[in-house]
Formats: sequence, structure tokens, C-alpha cells
Amino acid sequence: MASSCLLPPGVQVFERGWLSSNNILLTDADSATLVDSGYATHASQTLALIEHALGDRALDLLVNTHLHSDHCGGNAALQQRYASLQTRIPPGLADPVQHWRESDLSYQPTGQTCPPFAITGLLEPGSTHRWAGTQWQVHAAPGHDPHSVILFNPEHRLLISADALWENGFGVVFPELEGVAGFEDVAASLDLIERLRPETVIPGHGRVFSDTEGALERARLRLESFAKSPDKHYRYGAKVLLKFKLQEFGQIARADFLSWAQDVPYLRSLYTTLGAGTPQNIWLEQLLADLARSGALVDHGAMIEDVRG
Repeated sequence: MASSCLLPPGVQVFERGWLSSNNILLTDADSATLVDSGYATHASQTLALIEHALGDRALDLLVNTHLHSDHCGGNAALQQRYASLQTRIPPGLADPVQHWRESDLSYQPTGQTCPPFAITGLLEPGSTHRWAGTQWQVHAAPGHDPHSVILFNPEHRLLISADALWENGFGVVFPELEGVAGFEDVAASLDLIERLRPETVIPGHGRVFSDTEGALERARLRLESFAKSPDKHYRYGAKVLLKFKLQEFGQIARADFLSWAQDVPYLRSLYTTLGAGTPQNIWLEQLLADLARSGALVDHGAMIEDVRG
């Protein structure tokens, strides 16, 4: 769904479902830039949205706020469609991308999909770029992902916040799932956003919003809850990984889904942390039951089905 609420000329947001990140198209007379490209299985939809918006124009530049699969899974398809497309990513994972080491890019550890893509440059924190006829600042925003950036336009006080801030929270703190401290980075990124004082926020997921103060308050309360009870965050992360993949499958045999989940490195690690002696398949069943009770999936017995938002 496209949104134009509170946005200046040349800024167009394609609000996607939670399997794909939002796409932000920035255009002026000189160039067309896309921020984030969605998930691999939605690549045809991403292409259709961009082609419809640009018509005969080419897409000149693709930038990724970070390299989680739901933000860069459409990169390869866009590069194939637009032969001269330039692609920039935050610098932290340039080497794994250039040599395509999936284990260092989160796709193997999460059990997610991202076709290999090329890069032509970096999106350096501290740099400024002219897109949609105005200046955009690149700021490091670690926490959800240690290499993530956010993009801020001072003229319109417009922020592309990626997964550092949503209207009701922020993305799973993946370093914490690996046993690496990340909550303090989340807090620092929220403080940065507060200092920038955006009037409008384009999040990585969900609608464009203007209540930055309220969103920051909700995010800090959520962070405080996770910091006080890390196991709560671990369990939340495990359910997010399951829900994300179920969105990709749509409907799948329960046995096949459990077989997939038992082989996912992040889920195996979380089971080691949280399982407390419970057999892994029972632990996974408990997570699926939680998701069913919350209305995130429909349990048909031998089959399970995603509930799409």
C-alpha cells in the first residue's frame, strides 16, 4: 500500500506487510533512489511497485538501511531489472557481501532467504546525500542490528528510522540473541532519534507516523522490560523467527515446519538458553501455541497457517 501522509514532494512510501520492510522511493528531476527492497519472495511485488511509480524512468540508486533479509531480499531482482543500478550498504558487512558468506550475513543463522547481490559503494555514517531534491544525513543506529543506519532530512524533519524505532517498539535486538550486549545500543539509538527531533517518521515496518515522543516513550518502556528480563526478549525473538518464516510459507505441514525450525541455528541456540531440559520439539510446540493464542497463526492440527495482517 502506498502512503503519502505528511510527506514532502519526491518522497513516496510503499507500506508493506511485516514479511517485507517498507520501501521508500526518493525522486527528483535528476535521479531516483530506493531505500530498502523487501523480502525475496515479494521481489515481484517490489518490482511492480517501482515500475509503476517510475514508468519509463530508471531506478538509479538502491540503499539499504541494514542487511536483514526483509530489507535487502529484493536487491538481486532490482539489480537484474535495472542494469546500471548503483547499490550502497552500511560499511560493516561489505566484506561478507562481496564474498557472499551467508553465515556472516544472518541468512543462514535465521533460516531466511536472500539471493546474492552486488554492491557498488558504501552508505557511511556521517555522510550526507542529496535525494528527492534535499539533503539526507546518514546516522549509525546500532541495536537491532549493529551495522544499521537511519536517514534524516533536516529540512522537513523527516526520519527514515528502519527498525530502530517503530510506532510501537523496535526490532528484535539480534546481538542479544547471540549473547552480545545490545540493549545499551538500542537506548543510544533512541536517544539519537530524540536529539534529531523528527516531526515525521517512516519506520521499517508499519505506517508513517508523527507522534515521535509517544513512540520513543513506548520503545523505552519495552526496552526496560526486556533489559529487566532478558529471557522475555529471547522468547520474543524465537517467536518472531517462527512467525517470520510462517509468513513466507503461508501454510505448511506442522511436521515440515518443526523440521525446519529444529535446524535453524538461532532457534537451536535459543532452545539451549530457554529449553530447561524440555525436548526441543515440545519447546517449539509451546512457542507455536503462544502464537496461536495471540492470533498470529491458525492451528489446523497437521497443518499450521499464517494469519496475515
